[in-house]
Amino acid sequence: MAMDQYLEMFVSESKEHVQAMNDNLLKLENAPDDVSIVNEIFRSAHTLKGMAGTMGYTDLMTLTHQLENVLDELRNGKIHFSSDLLDLIFEAMDDIETMVDSIALGGDGKQDVTEIIEKLKTISGGKSVTLDSTSNGNELSNGQINYDEYELSVLEESLSQGYNVYEILVELRSDCMLKGVRAFMVFDTLSKTGEIVKSTPAVDQLEEENFDQSFTVTYLTKLSMDEVEKAILAISEIDKVKLSELTIENLRNRNSNVVQASKKEESSTEHGDASRNLGLQRTKSIRVNIEKLDSLINLFEELIIDRGRLEEITKEINHPVLKETVEKISRVSSDLQSIVLNLRMVPVSTVFNRFPKMVRQLARNLQKKIQLVISGEETELDRTVIDQIGDPLVHLLRNSIDHGIEMPEERLTKGKPEEGTILLKAYHSGNHVFIEISDDGGGINIEKVLNKAIKNGLVDEKTAKNLSNEEIIEFIFSPGFSTSEQVSDLSGRGVGLDAVKNKIEQLGGTISVKTEKGQGSRFIIQLPLTLSIIAVMLVEIGKEKYAIPLTSIVENIIFNKKDIQYAHNQPVLHFRDRVVPLLYLDKIFQVKDVEETDELSAVIIQKGDKWAGFVVSSFLGQQEVVLKSLGEYLKNVFAISGATILGNGEVALVIDPNALLK
Repeated sequence: MAMDQYLEMFVSESKEHVQAMNDNLLKLENAPDDVSIVNEIFRSAHTLKGMAGTMGYTDLMTLTHQLENVLDELRNGKIHFSSDLLDLIFEAMDDIETMVDSIALGGDGKQDVTEIIEKLKTISGGKSVTLDSTSNGNELSNGQINYDEYELSVLEESLSQGYNVYEILVELRSDCMLKGVRAFMVFDTLSKTGEIVKSTPAVDQLEEENFDQSFTVTYLTKLSMDEVEKAILAISEIDKVKLSELTIENLRNRNSNVVQASKKEESSTEHGDASRNLGLQRTKSIRVNIEKLDSLINLFEELIIDRGRLEEITKEINHPVLKETVEKISRVSSDLQSIVLNLRMVPVSTVFNRFPKMVRQLARNLQKKIQLVISGEETELDRTVIDQIGDPLVHLLRNSIDHGIEMPEERLTKGKPEEGTILLKAYHSGNHVFIEISDDGGGINIEKVLNKAIKNGLVDEKTAKNLSNEEIIEFIFSPGFSTSEQVSDLSGRGVGLDAVKNKIEQLGGTISVKTEKGQGSRFIIQLPLTLSIIAVMLVEIGKEKYAIPLTSIVENIIFNKKDIQYAHNQPVLHFRDRVVPLLYLDKIFQVKDVEETDELSAVIIQKGDKWAGFVVSSFLGQQEVVLKSLGEYLKNVFAISGATILGNGEVALVIDPNALLK
């Protein structure tokens, strides 16, 4: 049985442990005397080391074990916490993350960790990685092997698949001369008919003959106990073999003992903090391969298309029983749609969690004091959005760190606390998720932005005099726009905010800015909950059908041709105390044979502070549709974000209002 089947579980759990370690290291900086936090980090490192060893990732195991040594010294008071020590630990964490990411992408997880290990050895008084410090202690107690949670999950999964799990005690003859060779021969024999999950002592100790005359292996196989015993005894200089078969009940009892031991340890080191107990009050959940989830989504999208087709047929036939049945199918599919879409939803914490470490490091590099406050991290977004929103948020945070928050001395002269605050929060509102990044820094210099815009030719001086502050701030999203006088590694290269805006608009969202001189700035991002199934207004342009997302629509209107006025040769319409530009979609999309009439229909669109009226031939009604990509060959079609298949089998193009409003 190949260990590859556990790779996905290994990557997932490794990332969880890495994130837990990063989070707790940041907590430790604010509470350096809290031994319970060190214990949490130590446990994560210990489990990660065991997982890496089980899967055969030697570099990851070695570095994590050396880090474990440092943490052990720290929790026992042999070394003292400092910011420099935390910097070094974070440096090691960066290498660990790199190796885990490499494994996740199909790599071998190998990396030269010699330099960082030497640095860690210096901190821990030259204590090198020696696996006997844990293998015979935590791994074996009272003659019984202990397994970490990852190893237990591997063993339970194997048992559920019909494999036998044996703990095999192998005793060599007292006159055995090459113990390491005999151990290797046992491993080689067993690996031909099964999989070794664990050895006690560890493999490198066996190779170095750093053990007495016996060792124990935990083994997965389809063979019987007698067959395994005969295979091992066939090797010379083996004195005795003892096999014990494990069951799920054995393992769960073993796990319960581990939990109780952990609770006992925590009660003595964490002053009875019951919230840290392991394995208790777990949420019942399963891990699902993302490809399976995508397949489910695709099948459901086909169901939505067929539902629309059924509704069309029902209108044509007008049969009462068919109508009642289709209405029931529509209700059930709507409930199913809610469940299926929720399966795609992921907490924004998966993105937010990587920012505290980044902010800390960048603030130290700039010699600033900055606190990052995160709220609403439980807010959920579509996985597709989550996958793409990280980079824009990184740039906005770096922008706040570099441009927003002042140096400590400057803040003190302004009467502010020397430590600046950046607030990152997320929240739901209607069918949207809002993400805000605000800081209590110096704010955006409106005058400086306007002067730069004039210099760059974005606006002339005459027009500039009539611009509002909101309109001036919009210039910061122009390509190549920067007010930085010096180029730094963080910002000031003339790229960034335009890319941020473009990415957010590609996701169907908007970004706006609020700023107050001397008080700070606030960037507000509005994003749709999901991207795959959207509510649209179907319209007709000539004989062609188009779909406009409802999230962009303010109102549908019918007006007379004589109501059209002109401003700067642009047709406009006076709508609710606002002058709204009119865009004729038939001309933009080059639709032929559009009938000329005095009565016109228009869809009023709003994105941020921009408004427009899209002139169409007629309205066909609202509908939920499945958004499909146009594919690689048509991915750059102007103002079209995708297509959808309607209930009657026709294809309607989905309009991108953002592109038209530009």
